[in-house]
Amino acid sequence: MKSFGKILRYAIGYKKYAFINVFCNILSIIFELLSIMLFIPFLDLLFNQSDKAVVIEPTFAYTKEYATNYFNYVMHQFIEENDKVAALLFVCVLVGILFFLKNVFRYLALYYISVLRTGVVRDLRRKLHKKTLNLPLSYYSEQRKGDVMSRMTSDVQEVEWSILNSLELMFREPMAVTLYVAMLVVMSPQLTLFAMILLPVSGLIIGQLGKSLKRSSTKVQDMMGAILSSIEETLGGLRIIKAFNAEEQVAEKFDTINNDHTKLTLKMARKRDSASPISEFLGTTVMVVLAYYGGSLVLENLELTNQGLEGGSSFGGSEFFAYIILFARLLTPVKAFSTAYAIVLKGAASADRIEEVLSAKNEIVDPETPQKIAAFSDAITYKNVEFAYEEQQVLSGIDLTIKKGKTIALVGESGGGKSTMADLLPRFYDIVNGEILIDGINIKDITLKNLRGLMGIVTQESILFNDSILNNIALGTENATKEQIIEAAKIANAHDFISEMENGYETNIGDRGGKLSGGQRQRLSIARAVLKNPAILILDEATSALDTESEKLVQDALFKLMANRTSIVIAHRLSTIQHADEILVLQKGKIVERGTHSELLKTAGVYKKLSDLQTFSK
Repeated sequence: MKSFGKILRYAIGYKKYAFINVFCNILSIIFELLSIMLFIPFLDLLFNQSDKAVVIEPTFAYTKEYATNYFNYVMHQFIEENDKVAALLFVCVLVGILFFLKNVFRYLALYYISVLRTGVVRDLRRKLHKKTLNLPLSYYSEQRKGDVMSRMTSDVQEVEWSILNSLELMFREPMAVTLYVAMLVVMSPQLTLFAMILLPVSGLIIGQLGKSLKRSSTKVQDMMGAILSSIEETLGGLRIIKAFNAEEQVAEKFDTINNDHTKLTLKMARKRDSASPISEFLGTTVMVVLAYYGGSLVLENLELTNQGLEGGSSFGGSEFFAYIILFARLLTPVKAFSTAYAIVLKGAASADRIEEVLSAKNEIVDPETPQKIAAFSDAITYKNVEFAYEEQQVLSGIDLTIKKGKTIALVGESGGGKSTMADLLPRFYDIVNGEILIDGINIKDITLKNLRGLMGIVTQESILFNDSILNNIALGTENATKEQIIEAAKIANAHDFISEMENGYETNIGDRGGKLSGGQRQRLSIARAVLKNPAILILDEATSALDTESEKLVQDALFKLMANRTSIVIAHRLSTIQHADEILVLQKGKIVERGTHSELLKTAGVYKKLSDLQTFSK
């Protein structure tokens, strides 16, 4: 339940609404108690027991007897001046007013607690979303995206329904139980003591049921994560699934997961639904036993009183009837609290899963005392850089200096470490050993915003969003004008095809840019980098998705863009990096060759073989 407490921390900002809720609930409970207690004189009046009314006004005292005698005195005076029918009408109207006030304050309590409940859910989603943005890429290499999505959606919804919807019950019902029990003790300490011995038994049984619900809920939420992962993979790979006629295979895999989730959900629902009937049956059993025991006391007291013997008490039939009504009302908050407790335990499983994301450690953080780089002015330096992913060594012994304005190309076999080497510069991952410097400052001593603000990145896969072309190009560039966006699109050879669209730059490009061709998507990514106007460019196969004509136009534009900038270019097609100032050939995480295009061709090494293969393949 530690995670439950952590979830409640988000309610601190709404404590004003919580206090108003508590105040309104207390008034609601008091008015309900008063309305029930009025049944005693109501029954006395109805069954001609009002002869016991006090003729002389009693002396004030903080006792049950004073309250009873004073009300009887008021009723006696009212009956003397009117009649019993009018007195009956007066009691009924008074009960109706008290019930009305009880429900008014009950509504106000719910009105204000809803602000807290919805606010906490909003803040929780915001915190989760911000955490997913801040977590390093390595976290998502280990976690299924569908499971993370499940925690942000179904788990948050489960917290809302299981914990926050029960939150008011968790605070209101104990107050109601306390006030009810206090009133019952005043009415009959002996009978109340007997009841308090029986009630904890039902609480123990419901508690065990709640623990079982939590275990089942954890399994259900894990399975929901697996379902979302399967859906995400299916939608992302739909083209391949159809191409290989794998629809039935994928459907069978999903059906297996879906069926397992259904079985677990059904099992959990049966446990959850049993909580209310079990608690109601146990409560009714307690009330039946109490009715027998209390009825015996009333009959015994009545017989002693009629015989004029000592031992008789004022706990008569009307008081016992009111006691039973009050105790029956007590069972409602007891049952609600026990059911809410069981549901909260179920929701605690989701709270645990949410807390796992919120407490995930992020190793890539800003330094406590950062250094600022206003503008890149000298060089980027890799000093004996090593990087490993878990047990697998990816880069080792990387030494490199990239002077300002130079273009460095990285080539080599797939898996050789080219993209990883580029990803280390903006700190998408952190190196294991060595250091990376910009103008002599370790990149770990610079804030992430400052560091990444120096760079523009175009990846091999065009990362676009379900938004307009305008907003996709302007992503990350504050206060960009439309004229600047159009100019960037022209440089990236994208303006012509954008202008031909019905809504131009306001055209929505669909999920991941699905309404555009591969070449068009890539050119929008390039336009985004052009608009940012960065000091350092990282181009990861930036022209790979372009047709021959577009590639030539965009390549010329990139050459112009890179003229006075430092560029790191990752390329498989060697024809695109022949003019690089230096080419590094990586193999198994190490730099095995370096030099210009012409120098490397003369060495007849790895680069020469790659060049020959590409020439031959043409």
